[in-house]
Amino acid sequence: QVRFVESGGGLVQPGGSLRLSCVASGDPFKNYLAAWYRQTPGNERELVAAITDLGDRTKYAEFVKGRFTISRDNNESTLHLQMNELKPEDTAVYYCSVGRRGLTYYTPYSWWGQGTQVNVSS
Repeated sequence: QVRFVESGGGLVQPGGSLRLSCVASGDPFKNYLAAWYRQTPGNERELVAAITDLGDRTKYAEFVKGRFTISRDNNESTLHLQMNELKPEDTAVYYCSVGRRGLTYYTPYSWWGQGTQVNVSS
């Protein structure tokens, strides 16, 4: 099992930026694909971005392409999401994950942390 502690969320105005981070512990983080998900009340979690175990390839949901950047540091067992040009519809709780099966068919393990709240509002 991998455990996560997410941080970096907060209140930001539309067009602003935030950098989310999570620290992983437990099973070796470097052995897994990783991804950020987000969730709003009454909705399912949706994939935001995913990254390979070595960090050499990435995948983004269409609604964040060109605005968000996912990265990882396996030496520190951390995952990051740089969010620029934020929009009100980006408001959600953001979660770190690890998974398998490649970027196209990314499948997360159900090892969810508390997430970090992002509020984009004027």
